[in-house]
Amino acid sequence: MTQRFLVTGGAGYVGSHMVALLVARGARVTVIDDLRQGHRAALPPDVELIVADIADQAALDAAMGGREWHAIIHFAALSLVGESMQQPMRYLRENASGGFTLIDAAIRHGVPRFILSSTANLFGEPDLVPIAEDAPLRPSSPYGESKLMIERALHWAGQRHGLRHACLRYFNAAGADPDGRIGEDHDPETHLIPLVIDAALGRRGELTVFGTDYPTPDGTCIRDYVHVTDLCAAHLCALSQLETAGKDAASVIYNLGNGKGHSVREVIATVEAVSGLTVPVRYGDRRPGDPAVLVAASGRIKAEAGWQPRYGELSDIVRTALTWRKAHQGGYRDR
Repeated sequence: MTQRFLVTGGAGYVGSHMVALLVARGARVTVIDDLRQGHRAALPPDVELIVADIADQAALDAAMGGREWHAIIHFAALSLVGESMQQPMRYLRENASGGFTLIDAAIRHGVPRFILSSTANLFGEPDLVPIAEDAPLRPSSPYGESKLMIERALHWAGQRHGLRHACLRYFNAAGADPDGRIGEDHDPETHLIPLVIDAALGRRGELTVFGTDYPTPDGTCIRDYVHVTDLCAAHLCALSQLETAGKDAASVIYNLGNGKGHSVREVIATVEAVSGLTVPVRYGDRRPGDPAVLVAASGRIKAEAGWQPRYGELSDIVRTALTWRKAHQGGYRDR
């Protein structure tokens, strides 16, 4: 029997790559996306798209009713950390209430499994890196807090209603579909790798590097970058754990990372090496609240679920992102 999935935020960056992976496996996929950040053109033409807010209970009921679902994979969220610091109530209200409404709908419609694309931001500034799953939870932003609220709601949905669930925590999705079909298209763009690439391609001015005096080998911040396709494969690994786990193991929590991280200067050097272009750079002061190193561990998901990233090298990640951005100067508007 063909499996049916509901993917929220499936027209967005990570969500669209998840949809592509599910379709390639022969699954039937329904996407719910309000298209504030997503793009119709990021979806295969045969994928059902419902343009709606996940906080709209009536829309969820209309979409989910009368169907048998294998799982929900939840990506839809406001996701800019800096913006969440400026608009904390908006982030807490929209992300948490939308998540609660979706979980409630999953329970009412008998959906057996729920995968949450969470964030490693809920660890705040860590005591140890790489960050393990049992590190203290102390979100450093309303965005991280909102994801933790959803994780806690899933805990109680599992305890009281038997909803099997997985929470996947990671920092930076990066790269693009290796076949060049879909990629990263944000407005405004805030992620480092596409910003560096656009500076190299002359589509923006100088790239500002915030801080060169951190306690790292080259003085710039170190961050985790995981290829978006590998992240989506990890979601399927977590799903497999929910499919096969006994009743006493109804939920899993996994951190996803590359294990070592890369500095801002490393990212710039890699873009220059892969593209053969020069990245114009200016150096500025540190941004308040930026930790020196943020890297998530991934030993647990590798040991328990067999996750093995295919694009582990930064050059592989940059190459796929560069190919997409060179071919789609206007992003999905090119289509």
